[in-house]
Amino acid sequence: MPAKRIIPCLDVKDGRVVKGTNFVGLKDAGDAVELAALYSESGADELVFLDITATLERRKTIFVFVEEVAKAISIPFTVGGGISELSDIEKLLRAGADKVSLNSSIVRNPDFITEAAYRFGSQAVVAAIDVNFENGKYPVYVSGGKKRTDLEGFDWCKEVESLGAGEILLTSMHCDGTRRGFDIKFLTTLLGKVNIPVIASGGAGKKEHFLEAFKKAGVDACLAAGLFHFGELGIPELKEFLKINGVETRE
Repeated sequence: MPAKRIIPCLDVKDGRVVKGTNFVGLKDAGDAVELAALYSESGADELVFLDITATLERRKTIFVFVEEVAKAISIPFTVGGGISELSDIEKLLRAGADKVSLNSSIVRNPDFITEAAYRFGSQAVVAAIDVNFENGKYPVYVSGGKKRTDLEGFDWCKEVESLGAGEILLTSMHCDGTRRGFDIKFLTTLLGKVNIPVIASGGAGKKEHFLEAFKKAGVDACLAAGLFHFGELGIPELKEFLKINGVETRE
C-alpha cells in the first residue's frame, strides 16, 4: 500500500495566505512563499496552492507567486485558480508546478479534463470538487464555494475519473474550518465508487482526525490549512503519531 500523504494548503488572496470557516470569514495566515518553504523543510509531502479569488475575479492565477513558491520548495506542488485553457496549464507547469487543480472550469467544460490529461498526463490533472451537505444531499459548488450547481457529489466524482482526472481533491464545505473532523461518511462511500487517489479536505482539527480519514475512510492523502498555519499541529508530530498508530507516511 502506498504511503499516505500530508498536504498543507495555501489559500492565497492578494498574495497572502488566508483561512476561513465554511469558505467565509477569511483571516490572514502569513506570506505564501515563507510558509511554503517552512512546510517543505518540516516534512510535508506535497503542497497545494489555490488562488481562491481568481475565478470570481475572472483572471488567471498569479504566475509570479507560482515561480517564487516553486523556487522555495523541494516537494511536489499543485496549483489551482482561474485555470481554463491548456495554455494556462502549460505556463503553470513551466513555472514550476507539478500538477494543476481544476474546479469551475471543468464543470463548465468537462471535456477540458480529457484534453488536459491527453496533453500533460492524468498524473498532472487534479479534479478539485467542493461539496456541501444540504438536506441529505451533496451538491457541488464552484467559484470558490459561491455558486451551487446541479451536479451531485458522488456522480461528479465518478465522472471526472471517467474523463481522465488522475486524482480528486474533495473538500467538504460544511466541515471546512470547523475543526470537527473530515466528512468520513462521504469519504468512505466515495472510496467505494472511484479508483483514483482521493485527497480529503475540510475539517481537520486534531491528529485523530487524520488517523480516522486514513484508517476508516481509506483516503490517500489529507489536506489541512489553518491547523498547520497557526502552529496548532506540526507535521513531524503528526507523522510520528500516525506511524505509532500503524499508518505509513512518506519520510
